[in-house]
Amino acid sequence: MELIYETHSTSVDNERGIATGWLPGELSAQGRRQAAQLGERHGDVDVVFSSDLRRAVETVELSGLKVPHLQDWRLRECNYGELNGAPVDALAPRRKWISEPFPGGQSYWDVMEQTRSFLEDVKRWYDGRRVLVVAHSANRWAIQHLLARVPLEDLVDAPFEWQPGWTYKM
Repeated sequence: MELIYETHSTSVDNERGIATGWLPGELSAQGRRQAAQLGERHGDVDVVFSSDLRRAVETVELSGLKVPHLQDWRLRECNYGELNGAPVDALAPRRKWISEPFPGGQSYWDVMEQTRSFLEDVKRWYDGRRVLVVAHSANRWAIQHLLARVPLEDLVDAPFEWQPGWTYKM
């Protein structure tokens, strides 16, 4: 199976420096343009999975892709609990939250376990196919950890470097 991973397109909160977490969020004007470009890049996938949070769903809806789109709650961003909707700087340093849950929320390890469960299922259901996943930063870190063996400690505090998808062979 080939898994292509994309973070959702730029949201209004991204532009404002807000950590949306489990809040729905919405795409900005730039994000809506990016969503259309995502569809142009990945017109040859067999299926799309996304987080069920609005900003990820909207990214897929605006992509123009004509393949099945399945939403999975296991692809949600980390639940920052009391810090959902807080300034991004309030989460620093993120490595503190790898195994310790955010107050009233979850840890990055929890997200990694949810992502692991998702990957096991999608591999079983779509082996031999091209699968696009649209989700969030925490899921990207989980996939980098699980499939590329990069330690979470090296990922969570690294600067975000956008790119047009990450591809993995499973």
